[in-house]
Amino acid sequence: MNTNSEVAPVEPLDMPTTRLVGAYLAEARSEILRYLRLPSFLLPVMLFPAAFYLMFGVLMGARSGPEASRYLLASYATFGVMSPGLFGFGVSLAMERDGGLLTLKRALPMPPSAYLLGKALMAMLAAGGVVVLLLSLAIGLAHVPLTAGQCLHLMLTGMLGVLPFCALGMLVGTLVKGQGAPGLLNLVYLPMAFLSGLWFPLKMLPELLQRIAPLWPSYHLNRIALDAVGISQAPVWGNVLVLLGVSVLLFALAARRLRRVG
Repeated sequence: MNTNSEVAPVEPLDMPTTRLVGAYLAEARSEILRYLRLPSFLLPVMLFPAAFYLMFGVLMGARSGPEASRYLLASYATFGVMSPGLFGFGVSLAMERDGGLLTLKRALPMPPSAYLLGKALMAMLAAGGVVVLLLSLAIGLAHVPLTAGQCLHLMLTGMLGVLPFCALGMLVGTLVKGQGAPGLLNLVYLPMAFLSGLWFPLKMLPELLQRIAPLWPSYHLNRIALDAVGISQAPVWGNVLVLLGVSVLLFALAARRLRRVG
């Protein structure tokens, strides 16, 4: 009897390029439609950061001027795009592992990576929706002066910036059961946002917390978002490289764990 608990790797599929591309597109479409039909996921992801921005960026920001609203636009955009990656990727992966759906996916004639890429695309589109909603509030209600280039820059920052949090969510989803994933991810999500200066400037935190802020990927994404909306910051290539490294490392760890335990 085989006592090895490691899941046998799936052999790569030998199929024509058109069928291969079709398999990826079909899986991406399936993931997107599934979440569009799940308002219990989409509504909190879209409305939670928008409600925060409406209260602090629009209503309270009106007293401080458009620059305060501009600053909070970047911060709450970062806060908002973290959620689709952590919860849309991590919680669903954990629940689908528990329910056996991932085992079924492995048995289907489809590339193994199509399932994960479909989830990543869904998270990117949800992140883009969050940024569009926040931009609408910022321009329409807070009267933040933004150019089309700045709006596009923030949009791309959000849609690509969700990927490190997809990787983190994926890793958590391979480590815990479905019922425990939401609680654990909330313990990651909210403290990380606080410690990265997303709710108020870092200079308001104790000095020790300011020093360790660069440990969190949300800190680096926020630096890029602030640059996107025109707030003067240091060059952001270092922040981009940190996020790229975090994404690669966490995806590799999660993929290894997924191959071992399914």
